[in-house]
Amino acid sequence: MLLIASVITADIVNSSLLSPQRERELIQMIQSILSKHKFEFYRGDSFQAYIKDTPQSLRIALQLRAAAKSFSYMHDIRVSIGIGRVTHPVRYLRTTKNEVFVLSGRGFDKLKGELHLNIISYKEIANRPLRIIAYYADHIFARLTSKQAAVLAELLKGQTQVAIAKKFKKAQATINKHARAASWPEIERLLNEYEETITQFALK
Repeated sequence: MLLIASVITADIVNSSLLSPQRERELIQMIQSILSKHKFEFYRGDSFQAYIKDTPQSLRIALQLRAAAKSFSYMHDIRVSIGIGRVTHPVRYLRTTKNEVFVLSGRGFDKLKGELHLNIISYKEIANRPLRIIAYYADHIFARLTSKQAAVLAELLKGQTQVAIAKKFKKAQATINKHARAASWPEIERLLNEYEETITQFALK
């Protein structure tokens, strides 16, 4: 077998500052976001997910981050997206030797300081545009408030502003204000650029 897939390697930032109840709530949100994919938690607040639909991997990563940021400005999720070849069946994420897992882990090790998102592929020529996308997304997420992140998490699920306003019992104008402050139009462009990059460099 040979296919191109993505792996997310991640951990929860400042998980120790969450109460046990709030930590369980966040983990449940993460599990819900990853429910359609193979994933495993390890060392408590760290996890990996195997994403076969590579063009969706950035959206999923941003959903994870928005979920954590919705708890408070102190919380986030550090995410490394690896894009690479899968040559052997993936049964257990922690023990597989497939290239994509190695790339994702290597990218995660490079997340230092304020960097919370890294994207690395098996094709070096694609890594420059992917780095730019990651840096810009990181810049946006660094300044999100918890209210903006909560709205963003719903938008990334594909919810309309009308539906979000109803869920949060807020005026649609308020939801629109949060969406714009969260740079939703720019995030949509980043997602489109990511999918185009994946297609352009045949990373799928």
